[in-house]
Amino acid sequence: MEYISSYISPIGKMILSGDGEVLTGLSFQGDKHFLQPSEQKEVNLPIFEQTKHWLDCYFRGEKLDFTLPIRLEDTPFRLMVWEILREIPYGETVTYKYIADRIAKQKGIKVMSAQAVGGAVGHNPISIIVPCHRVIGSDGSLTGYAAGIARKIELLRLEGIDTSEMSFPRSSNTL
Repeated sequence: MEYISSYISPIGKMILSGDGEVLTGLSFQGDKHFLQPSEQKEVNLPIFEQTKHWLDCYFRGEKLDFTLPIRLEDTPFRLMVWEILREIPYGETVTYKYIADRIAKQKGIKVMSAQAVGGAVGHNPISIIVPCHRVIGSDGSLTGYAAGIARKIELLRLEGIDTSEMSFPRSSNTL
């Protein structure tokens, strides 16, 4: 059984999911990759209360000095990408190419596709906590965010990142 709860953030409603012990999902309602569990029950669990407290602190711009118990399950490749995402410091960005180069080095291969990395980043099930919003294009473009570019921009600005020099896709959506 997968349990869910909701959280109203300053940039939209979020859905939390968990197994009763750990957080297994966090995404904005309407996120293009969000899959609502087929068997779910809305409850108030300690992991959801911890996550909501973490999110409250994050959206107030406070320094977070605690981590949450999460569980990520998927292919080995996606898990590698998501582990690198977890290492990106608050207020900093990396490129898809940077992640691809790290994975290529870890695997002992010459090259890894930045597009494949982008696909894995885009399917991250635990938004913000696994900070996929901190990944940008090599040219400084704000490409890709399953919850929409407008939210990505807001999250980066919240973390003190100047997005004024970053390029925007032609069809960037609004909140």
